[in-house]
Amino acid sequence: MQLNLAYFWRLWAINILLYAIVSIAEDPYRFFDWNITYGDIYPLGVRQQGILINGQFPGPDIYSVTNDNLIINVHNSLPEPFLISWNGIQQRRNSYEDGVYGTTCPIPPGKNFTYIMQVKDQIGSFFYFPSLAFHKAAGGFGGIRILSRPLIPVPFPEPAGDYTILIGDWYKANHTRLKAILDRGKKLRFPDGILINGRGPNGASFTVEKGKTYRLRISNVGLQNSLNFRIQGHKMKLVEVEGTHTLQTTFSSLDVHVGQSYSVLVTADQSAQDYYIAVTSRFTTQVLNTTAILHYSNSAKPVSGPPPGGPTTEIDWSLNQARAIRTNLTASGPRPNPQGSYHYGMINISRTIKLVNSAAQVNGKQRYAVNSVSFIPGDTPLKLADYFKIGGVFRVGSIADNPTGARMYLDTSVMGADFRAFVEVVFENHESIIQSWHLDGYSFFVVGMDGGLWTTASRKQYNLRDAISRCTTQVYPRSWTAVYIALDNVGMWNLRTEFWGRQYLGQQFYLRVYSPVESIRDEYPIPKNALLCGRASGRSTRPI
Repeated sequence: MQLNLAYFWRLWAINILLYAIVSIAEDPYRFFDWNITYGDIYPLGVRQQGILINGQFPGPDIYSVTNDNLIINVHNSLPEPFLISWNGIQQRRNSYEDGVYGTTCPIPPGKNFTYIMQVKDQIGSFFYFPSLAFHKAAGGFGGIRILSRPLIPVPFPEPAGDYTILIGDWYKANHTRLKAILDRGKKLRFPDGILINGRGPNGASFTVEKGKTYRLRISNVGLQNSLNFRIQGHKMKLVEVEGTHTLQTTFSSLDVHVGQSYSVLVTADQSAQDYYIAVTSRFTTQVLNTTAILHYSNSAKPVSGPPPGGPTTEIDWSLNQARAIRTNLTASGPRPNPQGSYHYGMINISRTIKLVNSAAQVNGKQRYAVNSVSFIPGDTPLKLADYFKIGGVFRVGSIADNPTGARMYLDTSVMGADFRAFVEVVFENHESIIQSWHLDGYSFFVVGMDGGLWTTASRKQYNLRDAISRCTTQVYPRSWTAVYIALDNVGMWNLRTEFWGRQYLGQQFYLRVYSPVESIRDEYPIPKNALLCGRASGRSTRPI
């Protein structure tokens, strides 16, 4: 039985109202003061120019609880503009704070900007990163954890410890050199190695006590490669993916595609010694690898033997694992009601969007595109141009809902969408490499993925009961992935590849979720402290 969409949204509004009534006390505030600098780092044994936050590489973790208000004052001590974005933080009704150039003016050198945001109705494991000028290849990233409120049940006992593990491929070259290669319209060569928490082989160590269970929050903060994560002699129980509690499936190794985050529980149930944590690249001819150490506090023996082996190029193995990752319907999420109370499979789809990625030369330079459009930034952040009604920056509808077959061309691509629509998005990958797609401002239900081309008959294999809800999904080579999205968050939202060189050269666009009713019920007003740049310079935000 299909639910009427208008009836569904009425139920949603009633639920929000009741939730607001019972939330009497103001949500807590957490304050952060960050100084962004360059500094020497040696992650792969050679000196590089890294981006440090308060002198740290990687940056500090953000600890928070559902509905906390985060006040993050960022001082840009770099000699060029800088922005931080918050991968997976939904910025409810507040895309101004998203920290990508389409929504937020860069922080000028020597200046500061204070992000004011709320982790509204969210739990889980995420990360932040610098979004401009290929800065991500120099660091400036760190983990974000959002804990459940004390009265909300969590579907596993409290672990003895909670570790952030940031993995990612890495180049020995400075980010400025990599950016210059891309600016010349060339492809980047294969990365030089893999880092675990900013360190090379055996540089990171995690201490555990025998018999106790630990939570590991694993995020792939790299630039392009899917990675496989495993621990010598230990199993991992998956419990959370990007804010959704999962069925607690046990894995010996886990594929973490670029931009994705997972939480696993690991019990120190082996003999008291040290064990390898191994991370290797997936779907690559040349296999990158690195190791860290799981150190038992009463260890009597260092690591021994070869690091545990893992999958390399096997796509079916990874696809089957992805299909096994499903939502725990009986667990509470950020609210006390079970995650399964949202019956996404019973809602009528109001629109189908098919997105096809491609690579080609434009004007003799390498570019990447979605539905033939290779994104170029406007002279003013799109959200500000929209707010101030500045014409000529972008055109809604400049990217089609379906591939056109046209030759690749450059444009500031923006797709319009209606607030409270329920849409199906199909990512179709005709290329021989894996893709990883992320949507800011939302989580979506990954209802299906398979090889070949998507057709309407593909819907017969959709998971309409317990598909995982997340914000970043992979699309395997010459395959498709389908997601359902409830467009309940007004704003200008970046939809991009997480393959950072391709993102930089155009494989992205913005989804403008629009409500004709200009009300704070649907969207917050522009922040009082919003930076104004481009053709928005000299205008006023709103009265203090």
